[in-house]
Amino acid sequence: MIELADVLEAQDRVRATSRHTPLEYSHTYSSMTDADVHLKLETFQRTGSFKIRGATNRVATLSEAEKDAGVVTASAGNHAQGVALAATRSGVDSTIVMPEYAPISKVKATRNYGAEVVLDGTDYNEAAQRAHELEETEDRTYVHAFDDEYVMAGQGTIGLEIIEDCPDVDTVVVPIGGGGLISGVAAAIKEKRPETRVIGVQAEGASSAATSLEKGERISLDGVDTIADGIATRSVGEKPFAHIQEYVDEVVTVSDSEIAVAIVYLLERSKTLVEGAGAVPLAALLFEHFDYEEGETIVPILSGGNVDLNTLTNIIVRGLVETGRYLKIRTVLKDRPGALEQLLEIFTEYQVNIYAIHHDRTSREVEMSDTEVEIELEMRGPDHVDAFLESLREEGYVVDILA
Repeated sequence: MIELADVLEAQDRVRATSRHTPLEYSHTYSSMTDADVHLKLETFQRTGSFKIRGATNRVATLSEAEKDAGVVTASAGNHAQGVALAATRSGVDSTIVMPEYAPISKVKATRNYGAEVVLDGTDYNEAAQRAHELEETEDRTYVHAFDDEYVMAGQGTIGLEIIEDCPDVDTVVVPIGGGGLISGVAAAIKEKRPETRVIGVQAEGASSAATSLEKGERISLDGVDTIADGIATRSVGEKPFAHIQEYVDEVVTVSDSEIAVAIVYLLERSKTLVEGAGAVPLAALLFEHFDYEEGETIVPILSGGNVDLNTLTNIIVRGLVETGRYLKIRTVLKDRPGALEQLLEIFTEYQVNIYAIHHDRTSREVEMSDTEVEIELEMRGPDHVDAFLESLREEGYVVDILA
């Protein structure tokens, strides 16, 4: 078990490389929740994620022989960049194994930080198997993404910064993948301020820690499925699980839809780009997955901002759908002049903005005298969507909601 002293030592080691990131009060989320919400913006950290902290602390503790032999690790992206930069700054050769479907932006960034990147496996666990093979054959030191005391202590420096910047914090909300971040943060906070709650959050599609706590033992999932790729691990680490059992007050899960909504809110209201893993603490707060009191001071840790831009478009659309801002419908019209104009009169009445219309006379799903229409729409919220759809159906249109 790591202690406060380990985190304080880590703080001295990582100070020259990592940044003391901002802790900003959010009027928006405070108003939405009736709490006192402050965002810990690790999105502004070097490499765009908290991972540089733990990686720097681990590399700093290598012996000279270990530095000469180099390091190896596996990562979905953020830990990869942290290890690559920490190793390069220390003159240590690094090889990083990343899943074959890791975001392109994270693969390129890792290479730019000086590491050799090997793409292998469908997820973190398969990539880790390949990395351990390289550890054996090349005599490198394996820098674990989360199941390592030095890595955990390095991540715990976030907890020290939160207590320094917000001494009266009531609740800290932390994402959980393998558990290295929450282990270090919880150890630091609970020893500095025992009355502060630490809430862990996982994606529903990668809920190894939550499931392990329910069963009372560490379990491994058969697979993971979530937009939060940074926390998409099949199992929580052995060392982190012990810390979670000891220090963490509660672990909850959020859906991908809720994560998408949190990302959209952060982009639109906070002008902050956050990846799925970094958005889960805010999602848990906004959708009330844990109890809190009015006026309670809550700090969600936005752990990273390295979202793949190819994925971001889909996430934004999903978030807009969930908040009633985007609607895609299908209906059938008689294939005759004026039919579409008649439909659009309802659109005008409800001031619905049209993104696109696809008009298909050849669909086998409709009669030859009919035509199928798919329409993408900009809406103003759930109430607007409900009223608009009700009006369409009252006028006799059969409407299928596609998104």
